[in-house]
Amino acid sequence: MSAYQEVQNHLHHHQYRWLVTGAAGFIGSNLVEALLRAGQQVVGLDNLSTGHLHNFDQIEKLVGPDLWSNFRFIKGDIVSLDDCRSACDGVDFVLHEAALGSVSRSIEDPILTNSSNVTGFLNMLVAARNAKVKRFVFAASSSTYGDHPKLPKVEDQIGKPLSPYAVTKLVNELYADVFARSYGFESIGLRYFNVFGPRQDPRGAYAAVIPQWVAALIENREVAINGDGETSRDFCFIDNVIQANLLAALTSNPDAINQVYNVAVGDRTTLNELYHAMRQLLSQRFPYLHDHKPLYRDFRAGDVRHSQADITKARELLGFNPTYRIDAGLQQAMNWYVENLSR
Repeated sequence: MSAYQEVQNHLHHHQYRWLVTGAAGFIGSNLVEALLRAGQQVVGLDNLSTGHLHNFDQIEKLVGPDLWSNFRFIKGDIVSLDDCRSACDGVDFVLHEAALGSVSRSIEDPILTNSSNVTGFLNMLVAARNAKVKRFVFAASSSTYGDHPKLPKVEDQIGKPLSPYAVTKLVNELYADVFARSYGFESIGLRYFNVFGPRQDPRGAYAAVIPQWVAALIENREVAINGDGETSRDFCFIDNVIQANLLAALTSNPDAINQVYNVAVGDRTTLNELYHAMRQLLSQRFPYLHDHKPLYRDFRAGDVRHSQADITKARELLGFNPTYRIDAGLQQAMNWYVENLSR
């Protein structure tokens, strides 16, 4: 039996109270759904600045009224310590996903990014520590690797951050480490690499590349590729991220705690390869895409040229074993986007 199967079996026999911050967002809402399906009690905290209440409507339909009754939503902001304290009350585990993402947004407004990602993070750490939460699992970021040239990326070798966003995510890791040393507070950071999947918002200036391109392709609009298209990323389907979060929260391996892990599949896909794979999947349903071609424009400031994770540490200490590579993940994601965007 795999480590993840053991965790899933454990959850079906034990009910805990979980707090998911950023619960109305992409990753947060998928974590809420997975926990409710496992029969858990879940509190969701979100200020709805980038999350959406319609994500909850979708979860309610998917899990049914009985499981949905185990969910409580708090509209609040991690920048407010009082909101964090209220949300952490009586909680066993925190999955902290709330943050202002996007490298480009952080370059435009570093103060706002710092407020959410540093002040908000510290508020959550203090509130969770005071509430005697068992473990604090948080969304770290592959942006922390900065300008370090080595591929694949290994957790203990990072370079200088290339954006204010990357600075904030590095600070999160430093704060978590200090709280472990100073207060004995257990945490695990998960450095996500280009997560994608259902409920990832395709709208807005800071939308991630996959949902943005899907929406454009479905509507037969222009797809813009930054640079020459040979920039590469380690794209990670959302189910792999759910697995990593649950393993991190419930691992009993003492060596696995107070660590940071890469969460990815350990592979690399160029933007050109991604575009052609998406176009091929969608052209089966939208024949006009056979002649679609991308538009190439300048490289984007603050972007890393290549990114690929070494997931050896997560495999060995957490038992992480990604079940979706990019092809299978794209197929699942396309199905969801076609159903939800082409009406």
